[in-house]
Amino acid sequence: MVGKGARQTFHCSHPFVITNNAQPRELSGLFRFRHQRSALDSLGNGDNRCEVQHFSSVDPSKDRFAVLNILLIPFAFISLCSSSFATTKGLSQIVTPDLQKEGDLSLSLQIQDKRIANPYELQAELGLTNWAEVAVFQGFDPNEEIFATEFGILIKEPYLLSIGFTNWSPRQNVDPQPYIEAGYYLEHHKFIVGAIHAGYKNEAILGYAYDFNKTWRVQVDFQSGSENSSTIGFTCNLTRDFQFNPAIYFSNDDPKRIMGYIVFTYTFHLWGDKGKADATDPMAK
Repeated sequence: MVGKGARQTFHCSHPFVITNNAQPRELSGLFRFRHQRSALDSLGNGDNRCEVQHFSSVDPSKDRFAVLNILLIPFAFISLCSSSFATTKGLSQIVTPDLQKEGDLSLSLQIQDKRIANPYELQAELGLTNWAEVAVFQGFDPNEEIFATEFGILIKEPYLLSIGFTNWSPRQNVDPQPYIEAGYYLEHHKFIVGAIHAGYKNEAILGYAYDFNKTWRVQVDFQSGSENSSTIGFTCNLTRDFQFNPAIYFSNDDPKRIMGYIVFTYTFHLWGDKGKADATDPMAK
């Protein structure tokens, strides 16, 4: 998916990821564009980060406090996360090969360290068919729009294969970043591997998630490149259609550089056979 957290960082000449700052920056993405995975597992959580990031000078003490603020917010909700019927989806940084269900529109608010991407972003991810989805991100500081899309070649689990592009920002003159991803999705274990062409180089994408049930998922992901990161986080479904996904980013350039990220997502079911989709969802068992 290209959405929540699946966005990439912009490679400036940063997302599922691209740098989302007006200067050389990063975005996290819809595929998971997750993005930082974002954002798209599909366009989501994602944000999917492929750019030469711009790390602005930040007061260490204030920076740590900002990270804690971002990460502690969701823990206030943990007691509310009893069993629900929503399916966890989306990693934190990378695009994922599973697509948004046909007719599902996910709207997200993404808040993150400004060294990751645009600090505040809205994103929309729409499943057009069972093999195609599109996503758009709206950043506010600076003002910019980022587009992503994903097409499924193999869409029947456990084997998944998808292609697409992410981090296309016409306003910032950032070209689309094409990618290919494969997934091996079991009932609880999800494995992801792929590659993305960001700017002038190719970068590797790796991800793993473990679904405890339809409420809880833990996840880790990695995108190569000194401007990108390794992440660890979790996803919790508060209701059938509302979820949040906090994560911690460890910069590949300096693992001591820790950044916070969280995305809140609500999904509307506009069309499609939702009942059939739920019945065939392995996590519904």
